[in-house]
Amino acid sequence: MKKIIIPIVIVSSLIILVGCYSKNEQHKKGDIMMNTEIEKKIDSLLEKMTVEEKVGQMNQYNGFWDLTGPAPKEGSAETKYQHLKNGWIGSMLNVRGVKNVRAVQKIAVEETRLGIPLIIGFDVIHGYKTLSPIPLAEAASWDLEAIKKSASVAATEASSAGINWTFGPMVDISRDPRWGRVMEGAGEDPFLGSKVAVARVQGFQGTNLKSPHTIAACAKHFAAYGFSEAGKEYNTVDIGTSTLHNVVLPPFKAAVNAGVRTLMNSFNELNGVPVTGSSYLQRDILKNGWGFNGFIVSDWASINEMINWGHAKNKKEAAEIAVTAGSDMDMEGYVYVKELAQLVKDGKVDESLINDAARRILRVKFELGLFDDPYKYCNEENEKNSLYNPKHQEAVLDVAKKSIVLLKNENDLLPLKKSGQKIALIGSLANDKNSPLGSWRIASDDNTSISVLDGMQQYEDNTLNYSKGVDLITEKTSFTSEVKINYTDKSEFKHAVATAQKSDVVVMVLGEHGFQSGEGRSRSNIDLPGLQQELLEEIYKVNKNIVLVLNNGRPLAIEWASENIPSIVEAWQLGSQAGNAIAQVLYGDYNPSGKLPMTFPRNVGQIPIYYNYKNTGRPINKDNNVFWSHYIDVENTPLYPFGHGLSYTTFNYSNFRISKKSISINDSIKVSVNVTNTGKYDGKEVVQLYIRDMVGSNTRPVRELKGFELIELKIGETKTVEFTLDKNTLGFYNNDGEFITEPGDFKVFIGGSSTTTLEGQFELIP
Repeated sequence: MKKIIIPIVIVSSLIILVGCYSKNEQHKKGDIMMNTEIEKKIDSLLEKMTVEEKVGQMNQYNGFWDLTGPAPKEGSAETKYQHLKNGWIGSMLNVRGVKNVRAVQKIAVEETRLGIPLIIGFDVIHGYKTLSPIPLAEAASWDLEAIKKSASVAATEASSAGINWTFGPMVDISRDPRWGRVMEGAGEDPFLGSKVAVARVQGFQGTNLKSPHTIAACAKHFAAYGFSEAGKEYNTVDIGTSTLHNVVLPPFKAAVNAGVRTLMNSFNELNGVPVTGSSYLQRDILKNGWGFNGFIVSDWASINEMINWGHAKNKKEAAEIAVTAGSDMDMEGYVYVKELAQLVKDGKVDESLINDAARRILRVKFELGLFDDPYKYCNEENEKNSLYNPKHQEAVLDVAKKSIVLLKNENDLLPLKKSGQKIALIGSLANDKNSPLGSWRIASDDNTSISVLDGMQQYEDNTLNYSKGVDLITEKTSFTSEVKINYTDKSEFKHAVATAQKSDVVVMVLGEHGFQSGEGRSRSNIDLPGLQQELLEEIYKVNKNIVLVLNNGRPLAIEWASENIPSIVEAWQLGSQAGNAIAQVLYGDYNPSGKLPMTFPRNVGQIPIYYNYKNTGRPINKDNNVFWSHYIDVENTPLYPFGHGLSYTTFNYSNFRISKKSISINDSIKVSVNVTNTGKYDGKEVVQLYIRDMVGSNTRPVRELKGFELIELKIGETKTVEFTLDKNTLGFYNNDGEFITEPGDFKVFIGGSSTTTLEGQFELIP
């Protein structure tokens, strides 16, 4: 089939698309205007710096002593302290609070030879003190403005505490819910993932990076970390180039186009090379191909870990490989600061590589305004007024409500009546103020979430009886500890059953503890952990009017519940305002509008399962025999598909129109549909558009999300939603990273989920 190719340039051995792999022209011009003066200042500074000082900018240390106490006198902390005074540290992480940041910045600025300020990094993943829902939950809102606002709140609080750089957003696409870090990302789809990446970058960085209320963002993990084999943390990755270019890289490219100032590489290997040492990813694609002029930071000690991978024989070789590949800053690896200067002196590493890395790091520091005022983030009054600010609580409550997905609602069990009902609330998670905060909330304070019990008690005209039912965990857990699950103690079962028996409706809050997902929290079985499934079945025996509220950081395999429980609410881990958000949805004060950003499997054996799969050569049982692509013990379909989410009202799609039967390569086509609220409540609907390229030089997925719009409709109201498709929407990357648009037939689908049956067709002609 004839290809129509967008103009390209050749970079090293990689062919890269100019239209998609270069910066937006307006952004480019802004950079040139903004950076001319900065570049001159960097030139002047680099001329004064020794090799050791340049390498020092490439060195990042974790906080290593009580900054408000005496300086360390011995051990590794003393060495780090001397490096700080020598100007051999460019950044520190996990130093927070105005007093601490000011103390360490004072040494860097006032006691070193050149007075270069530090950039202070921290994992501000879904908030600082006030916590938004986990990022996967936020993606379920499909509300880009709410997500942007959430990141802005996080930046405001973090910057008030002295932080000026976050290690977020995580933009890894993943199809494996066993991987604990799916909670940090936007799910399985590159189109939605790209939109969310841009929203979060804009929220963190704002329109002015010099503002004391914004922080530099970091798109991570570059690249393919979300495809770790078997969903196991820190595992190897083995994917084809088509998946790399069409699924993995688009959110990173979107973040770069949005002006993200840093990227983080990752722990995995790709094509046999640890990505920390991958020139193909870091130089060919990111820096040379996309024109990225910020800097790349390693993940924690990932340069050093190339020795464990068997890619480097020692630290000296690891340093040489990483800097040559384009990794600019060494996070807590001790490799660059120990080895690079000598490698330059020995002629093993060209000093131009050191100059380039130092330049990139200094550039971001200038852009943040740290050279103008190193203490701009150190205002104690601002810190006091910002943390847990009531306006921040309002903002995170808003996005929490929008993140909730109604998976099932038979017999209109929801919303709950506001008076005259006896309601049983069951589950230890229902009275938990810590777990709903989720993972990656290392600055927030324990037990600061609103529990579901707290939220439901505000509706006083019903009789609410709480029973724990069963403990999920057996002991207190933390960010760094293993979660101990209860598999034996059923002592509270009897009380829960009795409570359910005398109630009209049972609300059961079940799922995962907040620390069962996140980094290092891969699970081989993603059902309800511990004794929760058994408790659910016991309650069902005495009262079938059950509303199951799920608290979790990943899709779960809940096939029994889906078959038996009439109402199921996916409430994730929603942060500081979790209980209020859930209660308002359960009682109908907010009509749920969320849609799944990730497929829910029937069982773990279906994984990986995702909506944009390839058709295969034997997709259906056309010959009525066993020889087709399927399992013999479960159907191919998911439990709940990508894009699924119900409402208390109903929506009707009608008058589906495609403006033309055919278009040329430089033309566009409009696709529209009428959406009517046919139910009893005002509500919101995420209208989703998918395409299928019927024949391609590379096989194409059965469906690809290419547009969505969140609309709000009053009872009986109709709105027309229109999408435009063109060569950029209809094209794809071939195995060389070349963007191509091919003539042929296309199907287009519009509806409320990825399984919509409303479809049309058109032809793209040369």
